[in-house]
Amino acid sequence: MFSGWGIRTLSKKERRYNPIGYHLGSVWPHDNSLMAAGFRRYGFDEAFQRVAAGLMRAAMNFTEFRLPELFAGFDRRDYSVPARYPVACHPQAWAAGATLYLIEMGLGLAPDAFARRLRIVRPLLPEFVDHLQVNQLRIGDAQVDLSFERTPDGNVAYAVLKVDGSLEVVVEPSGKSV
Repeated sequence: MFSGWGIRTLSKKERRYNPIGYHLGSVWPHDNSLMAAGFRRYGFDEAFQRVAAGLMRAAMNFTEFRLPELFAGFDRRDYSVPARYPVACHPQAWAAGATLYLIEMGLGLAPDAFARRLRIVRPLLPEFVDHLQVNQLRIGDAQVDLSFERTPDGNVAYAVLKVDGSLEVVVEPSGKSV
């Protein structure tokens, strides 16, 4: 069901499949971010990476990297850019949130404002990103700046650059869930 840009709402094998049908084969960024988060939470990091990278690459083809409500489910190998859905809201709030949610899940960020704690669990970077810096991430009344970088062996190292306020940053063992 993966188009190369995201997971379709209906398989190409279904009789009613229509890549420009509202719920008949289109790709919804919001739904894809939730599916990707599920993959990540249950340890299917490769599936998470595939969906997250597809959506992020799709976003690169929209004005100001803003994902629309949905786009057509045509195969990426057949179309070099995602095909716009004619009446999709663009920009659209829950689609805009999809990108931030994918970044949060990919970096393994699990904030707990009440406990004044940020857990970092198995951070990942998309294959096309070697370095990512997060500045002024607010958790409760504290703020933290973080840096994530791909190491030569393909893992992701992180550094806490700055903490303003009372916040504990904890790295969870690799077996933990986001």
